[in-house]
Amino acid sequence: MMAEINITPFVDVMLVLLIIFMVAAPLMTVGIDIEMPETAANPLPSVEEEPLTVSISADGSVAIMTTEIDRNDLIPRLQAIMTERTDDKIFLRGDGRVPYEQVAQIIGALNAAGFNNLGLVTDTGGPALDGQSE
Repeated sequence: MMAEINITPFVDVMLVLLIIFMVAAPLMTVGIDIEMPETAANPLPSVEEEPLTVSISADGSVAIMTTEIDRNDLIPRLQAIMTERTDDKIFLRGDGRVPYEQVAQIIGALNAAGFNNLGLVTDTGGPALDGQSE
């Protein structure tokens, strides 16, 4: 009779779960429906912390990550978040149909909250200024 516990099935199950979560993790992204403008710009380098994202939807509503907030609460919320982060990098996702004036106002709010390292998120493969797309 064997008195030892056989952990081989446990390890097999854990490895299968690890693979499932590794495949599923990239599919879990910000859940706000935004039609991103396309551009020929190169992607930004990755960062150590989870990137903080502010989104502007087509109707002009603003969200930090997936939480929709009032525009008047944007600066105080971002200042509170800034105190807990080590990186001042923030990404702005704006629907292509949002007027430039609203985007500029949000950029000003991000700057006023202390986020000076701004990345604008677009879809790649759009037209370049020379008329060629990548």
